Amino acid sequence: MSLPSLPLFHRLTGQPVVVLGHGEAAEAKRRLVLRAGGQVITDLAEGIDIGARLAFIAHEDERACEADAIRARGAGLLVNVVDKPALCDFTTPSIIDRAPVIVAVGTGGASAGLAKALRLRLERLLPQSLGALAEALYAARGAMRSRWPTGPERRRALDAALEAGGALDPLREGGDVAAWLAGGADGAAGRFVIRLRSDDPDDLTLREARLLGQADAVIAGPQVPAAVLARVRADAMRIAPGGGEPDSGIVVVIEPA
Repeated sequence: MSLPSLPLFHRLTGQPVVVLGHGEAAEAKRRLVLRAGGQVITDLAEGIDIGARLAFIAHEDERACEADAIRARGAGLLVNVVDKPALCDFTTPSIIDRAPVIVAVGTGGASAGLAKALRLRLERLLPQSLGALAEALYAARGAMRSRWPTGPERRRALDAALEAGGALDPLREGGDVAAWLAGGADGAAGRFVIRLRSDDPDDLTLREARLLGQADAVIAGPQVPAAVLARVRADAMRIAPGGGEPDSGIVVVIEPA
């Protein structure tokens, strides 16, 4: 059974990464490391000596995999053993590359085929211009701070621009960041009430799901299911009913089914 994992993006530029083994699986891991800018090291002892932090192990012999995994882990490296999730400290997702935008689909090692199928579908949805949009937004950070001085103001304006049909809809080609800055709206604010129809988060409407993802604060009692609260922004304030409410931003009240 696969275990829960925390998805992270690890910067490898110029860093040594151990890749052990021969054949197609090992070669695929070498390409993965090189594409991320890492330095492939094919000898475990050398990798340990020069401070490698990650190791990919792709021996065909299972005992060799286990032995090298133990040795690498004992030296403080995080280990990925190809096709053996039980021996892995981390797994590699199926990747969509729209640099600098990277979308990673993982299943915790449960099914690489499922991750690949989802990646192929998402590939068709994400335009090639997505990377250019990200670069333009990065270049416009100073202008956005001038236009919207506080973090919540910037977040609400950007949320409005990036939503479906918005001025910078990321699933649509041709978003013009300069034009948006010149005339962009400030974004939504106010107090909103969501009355759940069931405990299933899939029963949320698109508008309700969007509000949960954009909320600055959420008011919910213990009867609201955890699966629904998981749709809320991780850094949004959680407030018990009757607690003090912020006087600005997006405040969402969730009423149980």
